[in-house]
Amino acid sequence: MVTRKLWLDTMLKTASPVLSALAENRLKAALPLEFHPNRALYAPLEALGRTLCGMAPWLEAEVPQGERETRERFRTLARKCLQNAVDPQSPDAVNFTEGYGQSLVDAAFLAHALLRAPNALWFGLEDATRRRLAAALRATRKFTPYDSNWLLFPAMIAIFLRHVGEDWEAAPVDRALDAFRGWYVGDGVYGDGEYFHADYYNSFVIHPMMADILRELKDREQYAELYKTEMKRAARCAALLERLIMPDGAYPVVGRSAAYRYGAFQLLAQAALEGFLPPSVTPAMARCGLTAVIERVHRGNIYDENGFLLPGITGFQPELAEGYIGVGSLYLCETVFLPLGLPDTHPFWRDPDEPWTQKRVWSGERAELDHAED
Repeated sequence: MVTRKLWLDTMLKTASPVLSALAENRLKAALPLEFHPNRALYAPLEALGRTLCGMAPWLEAEVPQGERETRERFRTLARKCLQNAVDPQSPDAVNFTEGYGQSLVDAAFLAHALLRAPNALWFGLEDATRRRLAAALRATRKFTPYDSNWLLFPAMIAIFLRHVGEDWEAAPVDRALDAFRGWYVGDGVYGDGEYFHADYYNSFVIHPMMADILRELKDREQYAELYKTEMKRAARCAALLERLIMPDGAYPVVGRSAAYRYGAFQLLAQAALEGFLPPSVTPAMARCGLTAVIERVHRGNIYDENGFLLPGITGFQPELAEGYIGVGSLYLCETVFLPLGLPDTHPFWRDPDEPWTQKRVWSGERAELDHAED
C-alpha cells in the first residue's frame, strides 16, 4: 500500500536519528543545539517522549507481515532508549526534575506514549528500568502546573501509573478534569485556561490527553458522563481540523507552537485511530487529507545534515519557533502518524481515495454544510 508506506517511511525517517542516538548513549552529543541552546537541558527528554508518543500505536499493534521485522527493530530501539534515559550511570540519562517545569511537560508526553503502548514499551522493560522510570515520573510531582493545558500533564502521568498498577495520585486528575469542565467555550473547543486561544492546543494536548484520561476513568460514576461528553466534543474538534486542510494540503499557521508542524492534526489522527471520527469525515477523507498535509510540509527540507528536525513548517524557518521551543520540542510532529496503529485491512487504509472537505468544495463538487455544536 503506497500511502501506508509513505507514512511509515516518513515517521521512521524522523524518529531514527533520535532513537538510534539514545540507544547508543550519544543523543546529548548528537542533538544539534545551535537553535535555542538554552533549551539543551530539556531537549533529550522532549525528543524521546514526543517521538514515542506518535510511534506508540504502531509499536503496540499487530502490523502487516512486511512491517514486522522493522517494527521489532524499533521496539528494541525504544526499550533501549528508555533504559538509557533512566540509568543514572548513562551519559544520556535525561532530566526529569531540574529547571522550571518543562520536564513535567515532556514526562507527560512520555507517559502518554507508554499508555498508548504498554505492552511494547512498559511491560517489555526489565524490572529495574520500570522501577527507575516509575520513580522518575513520580519525581515530577515537585512541579506545580500552570492553570492551563499544563494541568493535564500531571494528570496524564498519574493515569499512566494507575494503568500499570504503580503508586499514583488522584488529585491531579480530578483537578485537571474539574478545571476543563469550566473552560469549555463551545463547538468542540476548550479555552487554555480561562480564555480561548486561537491555536492548535486543543489538538496538541487538550483533547488527546482528555480523551485518553477519561477512557481510563469511564467506569467511575463521577466521570462516566463527562467521558461521553468529551468524546462528542473531541469528534467535533476533529471535524474542524479536517476542514482546515486546504486543497493542496496547506493549513493555517496560527497561534503558538506552529513549529510542531503536522502535530497540529494529532486529534484528527487520534480520532481515526480510536474510532471517533465525526460522521462528516470518512476514514478515507481523513487519510487523504492528512497525507496531503504530510506531503505539503515535506516540499521543503525539514531535516539537517544528520537527519534531525529543523525548526519551521516547510523548511528551515526559525522565526516560527518561540523561545520555549528547542530541537526536541519539534518531535511532536510524529503524532500525526497515530493511524499506523490500525491494521492495513482497516477502512482508513483500504477505502478508495476520497476528497477531503476543502478539496471537494474548491473543486466545485457537492459538499456538506458545517454547523456549530453546543
